[in-house]
Amino acid sequence: MRDLAAIDDMLQLLVEGFGRLRDEGRFDEPNLDGSRGDYISFDGWEWPQGVGLYGLAQLWLARDKDAQLGEMLTGWYERAIARGLPAMNVNTAAPLLALSVLWRETGDPKWRPVLDDWAERVMTGAARTKFGGIQHDVSDKVNTGELWDDTLFMVALFLASYGQSAKRPELVEEAVRQFLVHAQFLADRETGLWFHGWTFEGRHNFARARWARGNAWVTACLSDLFDLAQISPGPAAFLRDLLRDQVAALLPLQTERGAWWTLLDDPESYEETSATAGFAYGLLKGARLGIFGAPEREAGLRAVDFVMDQIGRDGIAGGVSYGTRMGHDLQFYRDIPIQPTGYGQSLAILALVEARKIAKDTA
Repeated sequence: MRDLAAIDDMLQLLVEGFGRLRDEGRFDEPNLDGSRGDYISFDGWEWPQGVGLYGLAQLWLARDKDAQLGEMLTGWYERAIARGLPAMNVNTAAPLLALSVLWRETGDPKWRPVLDDWAERVMTGAARTKFGGIQHDVSDKVNTGELWDDTLFMVALFLASYGQSAKRPELVEEAVRQFLVHAQFLADRETGLWFHGWTFEGRHNFARARWARGNAWVTACLSDLFDLAQISPGPAAFLRDLLRDQVAALLPLQTERGAWWTLLDDPESYEETSATAGFAYGLLKGARLGIFGAPEREAGLRAVDFVMDQIGRDGIAGGVSYGTRMGHDLQFYRDIPIQPTGYGQSLAILALVEARKIAKDTA
């Protein structure tokens, strides 16, 4: 366990690292509307940036609403809104989570119309699968009939967070519904881990990949859900048990270095930083909230040590796999390239924010 000063130094490096992220043309992924997709640099309104903003928002709170971070968050949203926001899909909804936290804490009325507009877009405009699941449509592809782990972090947490803060219980209820529907089709009954996706067109789990970052979205999401919103006792008890079941399967798969492989049960795949950070965050937060005990907390701290070792002097989190589409065979996941991204920065920040709370309490 690193001390408070070391963690704070690393957090500052990670914040500065956002400004060094650049899309250098390595990936060409045009959107359906013909616009250029940018999933690396920090100014685009997309899911990597949305996850990145959430990490910054949590650090802002941990630093007692630090003015510099507050200005960074506020300025980002002001610039984005002035440019004009994109069409709504699962991934473009991701930046709304951090904005809901910013509005909750500041009460600034200028954010309310944006939050209400996007909540309405999700509730009435998002394509649905059978059972009412939000179909995982993204900026460059319509994924008909598909449910992905990622949707829970990109959309459901926003609904829960904003619904609670805005006193709109229907949004919280919809968030819970999404967790339940996704669990029905993605949770692997044999292991307790989660598959990356499900399709109603053929009714299967694609490669049956127990993909690390997808599972990390679930661990982080379920730990966050109980912190962001008040959940009815019945669904809350079920979702906590689901989280404990997943984590019981995760702990034996942690590597000697404290990481997890990008395919959780495949030692031939590489150790992956963003997933390890997401697990660290969920384990430490879950332990703090009383969902887990000492073994899970210890596994989370070991994961934090691994993550900190992957952060360079330039503040860039290394060993992060690039955005991962749905794989139809397991080799697809083994071959995902390594690329620094906003979500890599953010998940590392989230993990270190939770570790910082422990270090602060024991200092």
